[in-house]
Amino acid sequence: MTHISHVFFDLDHTLWDFDRNSGLTFEKIFEERQIDLILSDFLAVYEPINLHYWKLYREAKIDKCDLRYNRLRDVFMALNYSISDRDIHLISDDYIKYLTTFTHLFEGTIDILNYLKDKYHLHIITNGFEEVQQGKMDRSHIASYFKTVTNSEMVGVKKPDPKIFHFAMTAAQAEPHNSIMIGDNYEADILGALAVDMEALCFNYHNAQLAPHIKVIENLAAIKNYL
Repeated sequence: MTHISHVFFDLDHTLWDFDRNSGLTFEKIFEERQIDLILSDFLAVYEPINLHYWKLYREAKIDKCDLRYNRLRDVFMALNYSISDRDIHLISDDYIKYLTTFTHLFEGTIDILNYLKDKYHLHIITNGFEEVQQGKMDRSHIASYFKTVTNSEMVGVKKPDPKIFHFAMTAAQAEPHNSIMIGDNYEADILGALAVDMEALCFNYHNAQLAPHIKVIENLAAIKNYL
């Protein structure tokens, strides 16, 4: 891909290990608030519910407050755990407060960023909440690698909406023909990028079934096969 000069990364589930850091955040909250649940049981129910609500949020069917409250309410209901609305809101606030204090990255993140940084302009496009995404990058010591960071709350739309990709490319002074998007979400990252004529590379660590024409990597080091 000799025509590429701008590399756009998703953040959560691509560079920043969301599931691991999220689990550690809930572990801390459960200990502090004396939540009498087995953490692994909670996470097994939480993770698919969280993905469902993020899809609704991405499609603008719910707002940020709905996402933060409803995902927790549904999990506690599914586990038949009695908890007040007030406590759910407090846990939601704790979650945002503590999430950025955990800094685990996917294996190979720093190595691949060091490999790319002198050859390409690196950028972030994320649907995550604006108030936490910068903290994640700062505390995990990767913020300095990126020339621009585009957040869905800046633009008013979320991936895969074409507007967020065009906004990010304008901010980066990039064009579709010299840009590639690397992310884990087939709909938001890959189809979104391809729809605006960017190249796309799917970090398929969760082994989803993808169309045969999609360029796929199973780990971050495999980016070197393309760039």
